[in-house]
Amino acid sequence: MKELKHLKELVETIQNLYASYDDINLLIEMGYEDEDPSMAREIEEEIRGFETSYEELRIQTLLSGEYDACNAIVTIHAGAGGTESCDWASMLYRMYSRWAERKGFTIQVLDYLDGDIAGIKTVTFEVNGENAYGYLKSEKGVHRLVRISPFNAAGKRQTSFASCDVVPDIEDEIDIEIADDDLKIDTYRASGAGGQHVNKTSSAIRITHLPTGIVVQCQNERSQHHNKEKAMQMLKVKLQLMKEQEQAEKVSDIRGEVKEIGFGNQIRSYVMQPYTMVKDHRTNVENSNVGAVMDGSIDMFINAYLKQTVNS
Repeated sequence: MKELKHLKELVETIQNLYASYDDINLLIEMGYEDEDPSMAREIEEEIRGFETSYEELRIQTLLSGEYDACNAIVTIHAGAGGTESCDWASMLYRMYSRWAERKGFTIQVLDYLDGDIAGIKTVTFEVNGENAYGYLKSEKGVHRLVRISPFNAAGKRQTSFASCDVVPDIEDEIDIEIADDDLKIDTYRASGAGGQHVNKTSSAIRITHLPTGIVVQCQNERSQHHNKEKAMQMLKVKLQLMKEQEQAEKVSDIRGEVKEIGFGNQIRSYVMQPYTMVKDHRTNVENSNVGAVMDGSIDMFINAYLKQTVNS
């Protein structure tokens, strides 16, 4: 049913594109016949709308990876910069939440840890929607913020970092055997801003895979058993991705692109002072409207990354 819904939406999108194309040609013919130059503005608007829809459809054709159609599990960690970085992590979480909302996706928080003073130390959330992982895989890496810190009494410009890790939520059973001796399982009380994120019992689960150092956490469910099931699923997904990368046995190699959350490793910079600019260092795509980007307008960066990946 999920695949059927996707195919129906795809056919409807293509049919709408054909109809829009015919409407534009009709408007152009009417403009020539009536010799009415005022129709040019309407035609330009129709063409821009057509180009936007066409580009969105073209980007979808690039999402042909094995796991691209899956939901995505995103983890944001505050890095170098203390309270400022915790605030930056919360800003990134809001950015992705707004982006998901625009896409019609839903978000479910799996793990949440507040900063000591403000912001978020770490948050793990699941983004549910068609091709969620295909889009968000471009966001994996270190994100750098430059601004005048609201936590600095001297009003000095400060640089902060946060990392974003993205894995697919593979629904199929993953055939990976994990020895009990390889796992360190800790239970703790859930934390967060209240509501469903806070429990009065120690139901939250943290699992550490000792051979690789991978740590997964889940506290969304009130049942410790359900949290453990979700955490184990996340662990198996990460181990499956490592297995497919066929890298060496050393932890530093196995962990792939995971880098220190600090200067020099960023995939994208968000500069708010002394000028405004968001720049992706992999594709060189820039946007001077930082406010719009932080409000979820990140498709231009995602699309550029997808095009670059296919072309390379």
